[in-house]
Amino acid sequence: MGAGAGRRPLWTYVAGAAAILLVALFAWKWSLWQARAAVGAAYGARMTCSCRYVEGRTAESCKGDTEPGMEIVTISDDPDGKAVTGSVPMMAKRTARYRAGFGCLLDPVG
Repeated sequence: MGAGAGRRPLWTYVAGAAAILLVALFAWKWSLWQARAAVGAAYGARMTCSCRYVEGRTAESCKGDTEPGMEIVTISDDPDGKAVTGSVPMMAKRTARYRAGFGCLLDPVG
């Protein structure tokens, strides 16, 4: 056998270390990302619900009322139930419902 037979190239160790660091970063930041997603989903649901059912505007006119960075939040409207759901794919989902005399309230988590 020649010199270096059976040894792995250096790049495989570097790639393995990078993958481990990436997984560690993902695990470390996951709770922060999930919390921000929950806040964004709740904010989007509540603000859009208020726009639709308190102010009486159309769903289309409410789209411009969101803050920068809210592009990842998907809003779905339920006119029959006077409810709006905000969701961030695979991370968070919150629903706000209009209640006469109270305005739009978020459903309890869970």
